[in-house]
Amino acid sequence: MGHGFDSLADKLTGHSQIRIDGYVGTFWESFREQLQEALSEKGIQVNWIDVSQAQKPAAIIEAMVKPFLGGDDPLFGKRFPGKMLDFFDADRLGSFQPDPESAITILFGCGAALVEWESPLIYVDLPKNELQYRSRAGSVCNLGLQTPIPPKEQYKQFYFVDWQVLNRHKLAIIGSIDWFVDDQRPCEPTFVSGNGLREALIRMSRNVFRARPWFEAGPWGGQWLKKLIPQLPQHEPNYAWSFELITPENGLAFTDGRVQIEVSFDWLMYHSHREVLGESADRFGYDFPIRFDFLDTFDGGNLSLQCHPYPEYALEQFGEPFTQDETYYILDCKPGAEVYLGFRQNINSEEFHNALESSFRDSTPVDVKEFVNTVPARQHDLLLIPHGTIHCSGENILVLEISATPYIFTFKMYDWLRLGLDGVARPLNINRAFENLNFDRQGEEARRQLLSRPEVIAQGEDWSLVHLPTHPDHFYDVHRYEFETAVTGQTDGSVQVLMLVDGTGIEVSTHHGMVEQFYFGETFVVPAAAISYKLVNLGQRPAKVIKAFIKSP
Repeated sequence: MGHGFDSLADKLTGHSQIRIDGYVGTFWESFREQLQEALSEKGIQVNWIDVSQAQKPAAIIEAMVKPFLGGDDPLFGKRFPGKMLDFFDADRLGSFQPDPESAITILFGCGAALVEWESPLIYVDLPKNELQYRSRAGSVCNLGLQTPIPPKEQYKQFYFVDWQVLNRHKLAIIGSIDWFVDDQRPCEPTFVSGNGLREALIRMSRNVFRARPWFEAGPWGGQWLKKLIPQLPQHEPNYAWSFELITPENGLAFTDGRVQIEVSFDWLMYHSHREVLGESADRFGYDFPIRFDFLDTFDGGNLSLQCHPYPEYALEQFGEPFTQDETYYILDCKPGAEVYLGFRQNINSEEFHNALESSFRDSTPVDVKEFVNTVPARQHDLLLIPHGTIHCSGENILVLEISATPYIFTFKMYDWLRLGLDGVARPLNINRAFENLNFDRQGEEARRQLLSRPEVIAQGEDWSLVHLPTHPDHFYDVHRYEFETAVTGQTDGSVQVLMLVDGTGIEVSTHHGMVEQFYFGETFVVPAAAISYKLVNLGQRPAKVIKAFIKSP
């Protein structure tokens, strides 16, 4: 592993031609200038070629991606099915040749690996939270465009177009990359050899690991996370979300004890998805299927009243291979806290629709409890939210949201007449919601379907394994280990996502010898290829560890 442009320049000397590819949002001109300075100090003459010179005109690219951006819809589009080469003129790419008069010719920019030179390939990676910070600062452009667009529009184009294209490109080149560079600190890049990272990914795919979480404020956000994690910036008004494991946006951090590098989670899936997913690898491909995140409403507000799409709707409308089926695990709550879940008995759907539309049009409040059922929030309960279920967390709850990975397909029907943190009302999706709402989940039937009923399914001298059954529509299931000293688990062919939900700390060891420690509220992953693992309680009181895994066919 290495650090800084001088060290990176040392790795490039002796090569007459080099390709530097990378992710959207990289500050390419700054990267080029700093590497040029480092090479010049070594007396090396460089000929730089910007691969974007071969891109198709911006107007052509805009027309190509427009059908996938959802028109006037402020939130939703459809996954772009194309590839990186679609953004380029193939003949122009083929015309790029090294300059024989220069010591080194460097071809750089998103898509540089498309040019098939016999040369080292460097990839400049960027964590998606850093990309979003750069987007909000107006300092980056979408793939193939020359000027920034507003951040919310930009995020939509990132999600439905740019990330799809760039991730397919990463999959195609992962085996040929010679150096991976972490660009989140533009003046102090860190890097690792391709072989070094690929070997680390192999070890990770057979052992226990934790992704790097990140945190976001929101209009309903609470204060629980700020108090639990005082290292978080305290100037934020709240922390609504902790993205513990949302793999399309999480990073993985590696260190040799001296240098740290972060790469996006998808590199692990592109390299070792079968080891990670086990028996469900054919079903989910390179998509990691399970998501863990926190929703904090302590001293905050209710979430928006919402539902998620049916699988067929998600595929047809958005190109998503599976939908956003969720559960709420109540990690903490104040007395009297409630969750909105399912409909009241004998609801009149037309009356409900009219009330929502009138509220949206006239900014009048809706008596939500006239239409929507509530259940008391109780610590360690699991509430089931399969697609089509109306729901939202009330205030003064810390929810561990255990879910299928898709994470933006929330159809909001009512947002309590509040504004977002930017002072603008958040978009509602009343019509989309009513195309997906399941009105059979009401009254006692809603309680029967949507409240998990725990059952002890195995136990020993000082431990038990509790099953918290999910809905038949959920492709994942949930167990909870409760133990005083230690307990062992088997992966049984499925990836396992776990969290210590009661206790202070645990030690986790795997069949292959990896040993890690995790603490209250930390998510960790045991890949299917780990085979087995042991949890050892490091605290003085009994520990509880929740785990989610793929149901067996």
